[in-house]
Amino acid sequence: MRFKSLLFLFAAVLALTSCVSTKKISYLQEYEEEVDSIIQVQRLRKPYRIQVGDLLSIRVKALDQDIVGMFNPIGSENPNATTEEAVYFDGFTVDDHGNIRVPTMGEINVLGFTEKEVREKIEKKLLEEYFKEEANIFVTVKLAGIRYTTLGEIGQGSQVIYKDQVTIMEAIANAGGITDYGDRENVQIIRQYPQGEEIHTINVTNIDALKSPYYYIQPNDMIVVNPLPRKAIGFGTTGLEVFRTVASLLAVVTSVIAISRL
Repeated sequence: MRFKSLLFLFAAVLALTSCVSTKKISYLQEYEEEVDSIIQVQRLRKPYRIQVGDLLSIRVKALDQDIVGMFNPIGSENPNATTEEAVYFDGFTVDDHGNIRVPTMGEINVLGFTEKEVREKIEKKLLEEYFKEEANIFVTVKLAGIRYTTLGEIGQGSQVIYKDQVTIMEAIANAGGITDYGDRENVQIIRQYPQGEEIHTINVTNIDALKSPYYYIQPNDMIVVNPLPRKAIGFGTTGLEVFRTVASLLAVVTSVIAISRL
């Protein structure tokens, strides 16, 4: 009888300690007593500087659209194509030397420049070599979507969002969210820099994530969500799952003891 009581107590303690707390799986929690508050978010996002492998979308417009047709890669039969396939084939990929090849204009170095700086660079070149001020040319330069990769306890694969800026929360939601086994307190962001890759972490369960310099992702980021230790133990995430697992283990242990006493 005493042995069964000890087993029951062990099962209860294990069930309480093994299941995942809601604080571990809830996003952007406020830990102060006040429920309603105004969050002052400082915009820490700096202008993105173009890197090797980025894909750019460039369009040139003018009063006479025919004279700028040679500069626009997307055909007139589908001028507003926005599918990933169209962007891939009609966009401009930054090569290993930091250059893009633009029809007629040749190679233009864009490595380390912002979108605005590239636009101004192209406008200047067009006005110096091809057009006069009266042509009223209008150039747009944009990243062809923000591409990133997700691995671990999250929807895995390559993702793309066609926006100028994307938060870590949008990136996670777009990938299908983090599983109950995912470590939301230490989400890793592997980011590319000219000098190489660096690993940053962000706690997406804390409201202070809104103030993190890594709250906005960048093109080619890799988001890695490692599993919680509880997954390795394999008891489950909810109290019911843990209870069922522990009950099954206890039944096996009890049966073994009963057979050994025969």
